[in-house]
Amino acid sequence: MRRMLLLCGVCFISLLSAAQYQPKDYSNLLGMNGFGDDLLKMHFQLYQGYVKNTNLLLDTLKEMDTSTYAFTALKRRLGWEMDGMRLHELYFENLGGKGVLDSKFSLYQKIVAEFGSYDAWKKDFIAVGLTRGIGWVIMYQDPQSGKLINMWINEHDVGHLAGGKPLLVMDVFEHAYITQYGLAKQQYIDAFFQNINWDVVTKR
Repeated sequence: MRRMLLLCGVCFISLLSAAQYQPKDYSNLLGMNGFGDDLLKMHFQLYQGYVKNTNLLLDTLKEMDTSTYAFTALKRRLGWEMDGMRLHELYFENLGGKGVLDSKFSLYQKIVAEFGSYDAWKKDFIAVGLTRGIGWVIMYQDPQSGKLINMWINEHDVGHLAGGKPLLVMDVFEHAYITQYGLAKQQYIDAFFQNINWDVVTKR
């Protein structure tokens, strides 16, 4: 009986762990050209904080009185933490490539059809990235029209295209580049483009 209770306890703890978000391992990106290991390790640690805080908020909200101001305030905060977690995952996962989008890919052809050329799309994406302020740049695909749109995302949870599918994600918060590039955001963006994993982006 005691053994059964212990096994049940272990199973219960395992279920709790499974229900929580777990930080993903992106150490395969270490050694990437244009991204120092110290910069990446700091960025990984920041991402892990978003995972931790997302779990903390979800657990805390389960126990709260829904009629309180504190509950609604934390509900708003959840969008910040959870989107911060998910956007970092999308960002890290579309890095580690050779930065070349094969002209035979359907995504390349779609970009050319909508923007006139790959270079025109790239110029548009970079211009969004050079927007003053903290945020993200995301190339979305609108699920209704199929249209590709480069969007500026303010903070983590403001400016998203409702229902849009994120294809390419670039972090332009200062923490993504300032310790290595200072205020030279353009140089960081150049390094980003040299390391895009277009296979991942195309599968999205």
